Amino acid sequence: MAKNTLNSGKRHMGIRAANALSNTAIYIILIIISIIWLIPFVCIVLQSFRVESTYQVGYVVPKQWGWDNYAKLLTSDFKQWYINTFVTALVTAALQTVIVLCMSYTLSRFRFKLRKPLMQFMLVLGMFPGMLTMIILYRVLKDLGLTQANAVPGLILVYIASSGMGYYVSKGFFDTIPKSLDEAARVDGATRAQVLYKIILPLAKPIVIYTILTAFMGPWGDYVFAKYVSMGTSSGMNVAVGMFGWLSQDQINSSYTMFCAGGVVVAIPVTILFLCLQKYYVEGVTGGAVKG
Repeated sequence: MAKNTLNSGKRHMGIRAANALSNTAIYIILIIISIIWLIPFVCIVLQSFRVESTYQVGYVVPKQWGWDNYAKLLTSDFKQWYINTFVTALVTAALQTVIVLCMSYTLSRFRFKLRKPLMQFMLVLGMFPGMLTMIILYRVLKDLGLTQANAVPGLILVYIASSGMGYYVSKGFFDTIPKSLDEAARVDGATRAQVLYKIILPLAKPIVIYTILTAFMGPWGDYVFAKYVSMGTSSGMNVAVGMFGWLSQDQINSSYTMFCAGGVVVAIPVTILFLCLQKYYVEGVTGGAVKG
């Protein structure tokens, strides 16, 4: 009996030692990956404070430090690009979130003819790359006067136009909420809108945060379509399009450090959002993946 207990204790100690060793190895690998991932960001931050020269150099740590590059941003077109990007992302996030959540709630709670074919059609249609429609979208926006200097409202219109097709993650989360809550509220006299806004959405806070973040991030980092719509007009550019011009052959020597400073300024709000809302973002992704 004592021998069996001793052998069992040794096995448990061996399992704990193996787990501790594997966890240590995993942490070391994650630390190495994190360092490799952070190196480019650290280099950009350091270069943004370099004032002894404005072109690319062969060293990372500046010889002279200062805020000159950030001051230059205030006297350049960067302010207009930043405002354009922020307005586009903010309006898109608000409207797209409302549309996606309403569509997701409808598909999760209502049963009607052609419901499944509609869901399948939107899912298949969403698999086609958006670049296939760039030419026709540009022609439509141009006819409406929503290109170049008026690119911001044109981009908002395009970003929210098909947002309802992104229903699947939110719908999966709504499917996990018991329908008995809806039925109880309906018995008490609540309308469908009241059920959604007063009962379902407070319980679905993670998926709401997830939807807002994904809707905000799309316009914030868009380059291809934003460049296509603005067509070289500085007043209609976002930060991605405008700052990329600083890397052209004729501007990079005079604007490289200012480009690094702009990159830091652009990354700050997104970083703060993810740090503050990371918990809800993860819960929204995992919760929405439970049911399809």
